[in-house]
Order: sequence, then structure tokens, then C-alpha cells
Amino acid sequence: MFFTYLRRELRRRRKAALVVASGLALGIALVIIVTSVSSGMSRAQDKVLQSLYGLGTDMTVTKAAAARGSGGTERPRFEFDAEDGEDATQSTDRVMVQGFQTLAADTVGKVGEQHGVADAIGGLSLTVMKVDGQFKRGEFKQDESSGQSQGGPGGGQGGGGRPQGRVEGGGASFDVNSFTVYGTDVTRQGLGPLTSSKITKGRTFKSTETDAEVAVVDSAYAKEKELAVGKTVTVSGTGYKIVGVSTADSGDAAANVYIPLKQAQTVAGAKDKVTTVYVQAADSQQIDTVKAAIQKNVSGTTVTTSADLADTVSGSLSTASDLASSVGKWLSIAVLAAAFLVAGLLTSSAVSRRVREFGTLKALGWKSGRVTRQVIGEALVNGLMGGVLGIAVGLAGAYAVTAVSPTLTAQLGSTGGGTGGGPMGGGGPGRQTASRTLDIALTAPVSPTTILVAVALAVAGGLVAGAFGGWRASRLRPADALRRVA
Repeated sequence: MFFTYLRRELRRRRKAALVVASGLALGIALVIIVTSVSSGMSRAQDKVLQSLYGLGTDMTVTKAAAARGSGGTERPRFEFDAEDGEDATQSTDRVMVQGFQTLAADTVGKVGEQHGVADAIGGLSLTVMKVDGQFKRGEFKQDESSGQSQGGPGGGQGGGGRPQGRVEGGGASFDVNSFTVYGTDVTRQGLGPLTSSKITKGRTFKSTETDAEVAVVDSAYAKEKELAVGKTVTVSGTGYKIVGVSTADSGDAAANVYIPLKQAQTVAGAKDKVTTVYVQAADSQQIDTVKAAIQKNVSGTTVTTSADLADTVSGSLSTASDLASSVGKWLSIAVLAAAFLVAGLLTSSAVSRRVREFGTLKALGWKSGRVTRQVIGEALVNGLMGGVLGIAVGLAGAYAVTAVSPTLTAQLGSTGGGTGGGPMGGGGPGRQTASRTLDIALTAPVSPTTILVAVALAVAGGLVAGAFGGWRASRLRPADALRRVA
């Protein structure tokens, strides 16, 4: 009897049911679109952050570089062995630890022992400054005004920074080029900045190549320097066979050249040293707690999380994300609340117009509870209809956003200051970078959770509308029907 009466009433009152369902559909569709767009913006921000420090990295541990003149990094100085007055064609490299003071390699183990840390690996960031040309006896000094190289990873120049210099006590005609090198732990390649790039040619490192003279080069740098798999790249006189070419998923690569960590420590004269510890937390909800534990128990270090780095991202991506998470969220709540209220009022109004009907049913023996259940059942079906319609409209809206893929910009603020940037502080391992802009295509992915939330909202809307209508129906008396007839 319940379902027979329900089907008959819904068919008889199609227009009223459609109005209620449409109101709920509007609110549900808006929730789906705002949620999916917010999810897309979150993915875009994650993509930007991955280009800065690597997939899966929740935080990094570093030690800030000391200021110059107080034991900090000195300007590059090169010695050449030409005799006085003698011209000589020479090439020399200067390998420098980039951005930060080094940490003892056992710091990686100490960090990994902290509660809440799932994994931790170390890496060594280097800058190699190569000088080629004809020299008379003298000494090359980098100009005071030029500072450190702004090229290399993060500088958007593919390793093409050209610091200015001079030869004291002689003359010269030379070229100065720099590129960045990152020493990676080849036994644990699932964490760190190399994970933000994909191997597009050749292969990645083998876990057995801990001290092998092999390298993976970034595709942009390989193109600029005409490097390929099988060729050799030279770092401070040591030739490294290129086994793979990597391409950054977004933005600039973390480094121009990747070599095994032990090899990087050797060429830099930094045995058992690292510049950065990359950390993955066991629980993404406990990152702040893990950060506090590391700061407390591993002294002399700076811990930077993805949230800290996200604060440096600005541009239309950041603005749109803020709007979606604030204005969009509250707009969705307001529209949904209004839809629930309107659905409830319309259902209550419909019950009022059915006074004669319900009064007659009560006169025939229907109890108030049965009438109330009948009204709630009708409202619940209307809510489910609104849910289906809202999900369809929401999915169409999300698909339209993904199809159009509007471009948003993410501007990475200048970081690092005079002592250099670095992982989590300036993008990638040891970066020192001026502000730069990345273009990100916006998508609007709809997750199963979003669909489940939409269904729950549809049921909730039906129950709210049913509560209004049921309350009104429960107050009806058989005499109301008689008065309405009279």
C-alpha cells in the first residue's frame, strides 16, 4: 500500500516534485563542482611543490649556511699554472656545496629514528663552476657584485648561469659556465627531488651503483649541451657515463646532473656529508608533530614542511585556491542550506494543500504516524531525484572545467637570500632562485568520496523536506478535512 500510494502521488504531483528536486540538485551540483575544482587546485599546488623538492617528501632537514666572513661560503677562486707571460689553454673546475652547510651523514639515521618518520634519505647538492680558455699566470676571482650563480636548477636557465670574473696578475680570454649536480642515494630512490622527474630515455640508477661513475642528466640540460645516453659528462675531471635522461614533471628539474651520493661526496671533498635530509612522515596528519620532534631531538637543524613552502607560492593559482576554499565553500553551504529550506517549505506547503486528502485518510483510520511516513517517503524520493539530477549536473560542470583546462600561474617567490636557497627553501636541492612563474592547467577531478557526499546530501535534503512536511501532516485532524470541504 505504501509504495502504491507513493507512486501514484509522485506521478500526480510531478511539477511540485520537479521543483523540489531541482532546488536540491542546484545545491548538490554546486557542491560537486566547488569540491572538484578545489581538488584540482590542490593537485596543481602539489605538482608545483613536487617540482621543488620531490614526490612523497613531507619535509626536509637542513642547516643554514653561515654568512660570508664568518666561516661561510667564499667566492670561487681558481689557480692556473701558466708561467709568467705564457699563454696556455686550460680548463678547471670548482665544485662547491650549494646553499647550506653540510650535515654529518649520520644525521639521516637520527632523523629516521624520530617518532612518526616513515623514511628519511640524504642528498648532497653541488654547484660545479667550469672555466675554459686561454690564461696568463694569475688568479681568477668572481666579482663581488655577481654573487653566486643564479642559473642551474630553479633558475630557469638549464644550468646556463654565467658568473662574471677576472684574472688578477695576468690576462685571459675565457668562458665561465656552471651547472648543478645532485648526489642521490641510489639504494632508496623513492624519495627526494629526482622523483619529481620521469626517466624518458635510458634508465635510472641501479641499487648496486652506489659508487659507480654513472649519471642521469636532465633533458633540458642534455639538449643544451648535446648530451645523450651513452655519452660522458665530466664533473671535476671525472667522466660519468650517462645512463638515463630525465624530464621534470613540472617546472624546472631539481638539478642538471644526478650522480650517486658517494661519488658526489668524493668530488666535493665532503666525505660522509649531506646537505639535505628528505623526510616522509608515517601519517600526513601528524606532520607538525614530526617537525617538532625533529627540531627538538636533532639540534642545529632547520625543518621545513610542504606547508611552509606552499606559503611562498603566489599568483592566480594561489588566489583561485583561496577563493575556492573560502568563498566557494561558504557559497556552497549557503546555496545548499537555502535549497534544503526551500524544499522543506515547498513540501510543507504541498501538505497544506492536501488537507482534505490527509484528513479523509485519517477519518478512514490512518494514524498520524502512517501519514507522516507517507509524506517523508515522498520527500525522500524527491531528494534522491534531486541527488541524481545534481550529480549529473555537477559531473557535467567538472568535465567542462577539465575539458577547457584554464591555465593558472604559480609564482614561486624569491627565497634563500644571500646565502643560497635549498630544498624546501628555494626549490629543489640547493637552489638559489629569483622568483619564477609556472603555468599549470587546472583540472576538476571528481572522486568517489565526492559522489558519496552528494548522495548523502540528497538523502539529507529529502529528510529535511520530509521533516517539514511530516510535522505539518501530523498536526492535521479529520475535522480539517470536513472544514475544507465546507
